[in-house]
Amino acid sequence: MSQQFNIEQNFRLWYKPLCMYALQFLGNIEESEDVVQEVFCTLLKKADAGSPEVTNLKSYLYSSVKNRCLDILKSSSAKVHKEGLESAESLEQEDEDSARNNSIDRARIWSAIDALPKSRRQILIMSKVQGKKYSEIAEELGISENTVRNQMSKALEAIRTSVKKVISFLFSL
Repeated sequence: MSQQFNIEQNFRLWYKPLCMYALQFLGNIEESEDVVQEVFCTLLKKADAGSPEVTNLKSYLYSSVKNRCLDILKSSSAKVHKEGLESAESLEQEDEDSARNNSIDRARIWSAIDALPKSRRQILIMSKVQGKKYSEIAEELGISENTVRNQMSKALEAIRTSVKKVISFLFSL
């Protein structure tokens, strides 16, 4: 039972960072999530079969996700996947720890974005992800441009505060 609890706890801890890491290879969030879920299912099966415990779980998870992504890219003929394979090859040349840390950082930022109120999150995504201008967002949502500005300001401040809390927590350990 404690092993399953550990897997559940590690799933919660590593799911988003691993999805962001897989996304660098695959370019598709649904496929990235599938890969991470498969890796955890494999880990659970190994634990249930009584396989020896993994000594460095973080390394095991990242290596497993990377290898599964590369397998998908190699077996796919889709253009997106070919671009992903080229991206993966360049990522292999990067410092592996740097890529892992970037995925963790992105996951923290997305967690902070997920915690925003729905309308504020929508405005932030429309601006920063979709690249829309404040005037376009205001028109599309039927609100004033000033409201968009205020909501963006509040969203960015909330994200900064959230990330600062995580950083200060890590330094206090």
